[in-house]
Amino acid sequence: MSSQIIKEITAANDHYSASFANGSLPLPPARKLAIVACMDARLDPARVLGLQNGDAHVIRNAGGRSKDALRSIIISQQLLGTEEVLIIHHTDCGMLTFSDSQLHQILQERFNGNDLKDIDFLPFSHLEQSVRDDIEFLRKSKVVSPEIRISGWIYEVETGRIRPVSN
Repeated sequence: MSSQIIKEITAANDHYSASFANGSLPLPPARKLAIVACMDARLDPARVLGLQNGDAHVIRNAGGRSKDALRSIIISQQLLGTEEVLIIHHTDCGMLTFSDSQLHQILQERFNGNDLKDIDFLPFSHLEQSVRDDIEFLRKSKVVSPEIRISGWIYEVETGRIRPVSN
């Protein structure tokens, strides 16, 4: 039995695919851009930045952390030719609300005492510093080309605006 949300998204896809005209876009992104952004549903990087299908790789995870996105960044850069990375974190992020030890405790209680302390969920307590940390992580990486341009941004969920983070 299909849930209501599945029915809604498949109907929306039927409508979308009926006029789909992007099947011949090339594999490498046209703007040679990779974006690492939070998975938060209030942030749609393509819409925020005025991008179209085929313009950029958009890599999303909890917090928009570059450590979590490294595998995808390497593939994007080394195999598909991207030359720039934008790191986008956002205001009112859930990653600001907990620590690893708090989440480890919750998980241990919910999963019958299984020790999951080896998982780093990459929470942070300072928004701008988390962006700086992610930029620094990529710049120090031995598998990211030093020529790649990396910039950091904060998306304001309250206004829809982005602002640069100086590093």
